Amino acid sequence: MPIQWFPGHMAKARRQVTEKLKLVDIIFELVDARLPISSANPMMHEIIHQKRRVLILNKADMADPSMTEKWLAYYEKQGIRAVAINSKDGQGLHKLTKAAQAEMSEKIERNRLRGMKPRAIRAMILGIPNVGKSTLINRLVKKNITQTGNRPGVTKAQQWIKVGKELDLLDTPGILWPKFEDSDVGFRLALTGAIKDDILDLTEVAEYGYDYVGAFYPTFLTDYLGTEEPLTGKEMLERIAKNRQLMDEEFIDYSRAAEHFVRDFRALKMGRVTLDRPDEYEEVATSEPS
Repeated sequence: MPIQWFPGHMAKARRQVTEKLKLVDIIFELVDARLPISSANPMMHEIIHQKRRVLILNKADMADPSMTEKWLAYYEKQGIRAVAINSKDGQGLHKLTKAAQAEMSEKIERNRLRGMKPRAIRAMILGIPNVGKSTLINRLVKKNITQTGNRPGVTKAQQWIKVGKELDLLDTPGILWPKFEDSDVGFRLALTGAIKDDILDLTEVAEYGYDYVGAFYPTFLTDYLGTEEPLTGKEMLERIAKNRQLMDEEFIDYSRAAEHFVRDFRALKMGRVTLDRPDEYEEVATSEPS
């Protein structure tokens, strides 16, 4: 069932992005390495498809490393320049300027042959809320120029940030799309905290996460729950409620148990879980501009 929502400030941000596109050479699209497809805004792709793009898989330290390698191979096969980074500790950031220069190499060479003076590449950084844009920018410029936090949507305005002599970044607010046609996308975004916890029922989110981790990372659940006994999603919440003293003889607080599960998932207490898998999207065709 499609999940629909579209805060007014996101509609405004979309208009601003469209207006600013003519100012930039390239798009830095930031996605969550745990869900590279689900955290990519299809609405933005309609707007930016004619621009050069570097796809940045952020939070690679939280993703299954073997799956991240598969995603990088997947994008290479699609002809998309992609890099995996961890903006929190700065791992992989050195790749960004090089990737932008490689993507813009033909234009840079044309300008050189015309005798034009070299200038910094102008890049627009795009990504959904809470994907790590502000943390990335702060790392690049080595100071807190943007407001950061775990609450989706804290970056409110567009601003230019100079990164050395070779790169100028235009930051933008995190933008989601009007509705999630695929409920899996909504649940995966909710599990990672990309959308606010009051958008979806956290009990359903927790049960979805439990089923997914059980299917692809069963040993993680065994370690987390302390049992190899097969449980339904409801039984899993009951076990958490019992272990965390969230129940009595007459009442089981499923909502708080779900909150604990989701919080633990985000804190990697179940391990490094990747929620999107390349084999789900093998037929997804993405073309690059000529």
